Amino acid sequence: MTMIDSADFLQVQELKEVAQEASTLLSRLANPDRLMILCLLVSGEKNVTEIGKEGGIQQPTLSQQLTVLRKDGLVSTRRDGKYVYYRIGSPDVLRIMQTMHDIFCKEAQP
Repeated sequence: MTMIDSADFLQVQELKEVAQEASTLLSRLANPDRLMILCLLVSGEKNVTEIGKEGGIQQPTLSQQLTVLRKDGLVSTRRDGKYVYYRIGSPDVLRIMQTMHDIFCKEAQP
């Protein structure tokens, strides 16, 4: 039986933490409506009306999912008059969504 030295143990612990972080993010993305919203935001910010129209997501589902995305830090908001604009709130999430968009969405769009 081999002993794990402290450097290897720390490396394993760091990998476990990163795996947990990735797992948490993926579980937040694992919803068709949230994926649709984020996919729409890959091209840039949109207001609620635009997201609902382009994504075919009805109220109150749209509001619920935007709240979850905002709470989890996956989207950020900007207010302009009476409109609230949403955008992807993290460079890492943007990279993931751009990759997902490239794989799954390019052929589906007109």
